[in-house]
Amino acid sequence: MTVETIPFDPAKYLDSEETIREYIKYVMTDGTTEEILQALGDVARARGMAQIAKDTGLSRESLYKTFAEGSKPRFDTILRVSRALGVPLTVM
Repeated sequence: MTVETIPFDPAKYLDSEETIREYIKYVMTDGTTEEILQALGDVARARGMAQIAKDTGLSRESLYKTFAEGSKPRFDTILRVSRALGVPLTVM
């Protein structure tokens, strides 16, 4: 008997503002650049990429490229996305 597995998708579990806030806070504290981009992408997918595209003025395709593995997005793009997600980059 073989065991079938499926990839873990954090976006499925980002169903509240508190969960999203804690997820981003954790990744921003100890994460690498790739992990931070992945986390922002997870939140964007959880919220709906079409809505984030509308809120940022970027195309959905551009957003998917932004969060693709190995991408090097502009800081301006990250700021726009983080603000649209309601998780602005701040200093505590």
